[in-house]
Amino acid sequence: MPKDTSPFTPGSPVPVDLFVGRGTQIEELRRYVELAVAGRQENIFLTGDRGIGKSSFAAFVSELVSKKLNALGVHVFLGGVDSLDDMVEHVFDQILKETHRQSWFEKIEGMFGQHVQQVGLFGVSVKFTPPPSALPSLVRNFPEAIGNIVAKISDERAGLFLILDDINGLAESAEFANWYKSFVDQVATQFGPYPVAVMLIGLPEKRDSLAAAQPSLMRIFRVAHIDRLSDEEVSEFIEQAFNGAGIVVEPQALHFMVMFASGLPILMHEIGDAVFWEDEDGIIDDKDTWAGLFAAAQNVGNKYLDPTVYRALRSPRYLSILGKIAGPYGIKRSEVMAKLDIDERGVFDNLLRKLRELNVIEPDPDGPRGAYRFVNQIYPLYISMASSTQPPPA
Repeated sequence: MPKDTSPFTPGSPVPVDLFVGRGTQIEELRRYVELAVAGRQENIFLTGDRGIGKSSFAAFVSELVSKKLNALGVHVFLGGVDSLDDMVEHVFDQILKETHRQSWFEKIEGMFGQHVQQVGLFGVSVKFTPPPSALPSLVRNFPEAIGNIVAKISDERAGLFLILDDINGLAESAEFANWYKSFVDQVATQFGPYPVAVMLIGLPEKRDSLAAAQPSLMRIFRVAHIDRLSDEEVSEFIEQAFNGAGIVVEPQALHFMVMFASGLPILMHEIGDAVFWEDEDGIIDDKDTWAGLFAAAQNVGNKYLDPTVYRALRSPRYLSILGKIAGPYGIKRSEVMAKLDIDERGVFDNLLRKLRELNVIEPDPDGPRGAYRFVNQIYPLYISMASSTQPPPA
């Protein structure tokens, strides 16, 4: 039977019905939102490494608190946004979109005056279109505006769960750090019950940037950190996704997919999707899995290594060394040095430093001094493939 849709979604948050794991963190966030719904504003900073599944986790929690606590979940993606004006425009635009299909949307729409535009065929969506001159006022009066919206829909929703996702651009700005501190202070001193939970999502180093810009800001946040999934959770996800598509996965094939996924949702989807399209008989065996792993490694390399590692490391000596260190068992400095010629030895430590900065390798906590490991198992597979065929693009 021909296939038309993969159950995996590379590059996108996982569908809520396929979400697995993270039970402790889910309960923790549910409790914070519950406190907010009771009238006390809560501020959460969700952090974790790249590819760890922060957006999928936030989407799952948003749906959960919508059902269990009757809170309005609004998930705002702020990638590329680096100004407060753009941020508030995105926030109110997403509030409109999240409420557009609700029977009580008119309560929200009326608050936006003339700045609501119907978009798409037959007005299937809406867009917030304020004049640029109005945005600074929205920035200044953000606490009141959000409070008014929550009050307006209080008969329909018990509170608001506002997710500001991918704040990495904003986090570099002292203006954002100071504005957020002022927002929280205003709510605490000028408002009564304020049933709003705000969750910022960013990389660990971006939280550090905010702390450097406004040291007292960090006392405001409840910090939630998500780590890699366990092998059992990865296995559950992969089997669940394939079984939902009517496909059986053989145990050995599943073992290799779990191993190369390295506990990272971003790789679970890349690998699962590649293997899905390799399968022709509804049974995933070793042949399907390895063909899919090579295809996934190529995809991951094209997306993440070519634009960074291979563009940054143009030196022939660097590229030659890369081919000698690629392997699933990590990098031991003394062992690699023995394989290198004199010129390569002279730049090897510099290469290790660059690979650490580019988040390709990390110190191996279980190894001896000078031992490193790749941050996932797909990277060395791609580097081996690239080194054995032709030089990567310059």
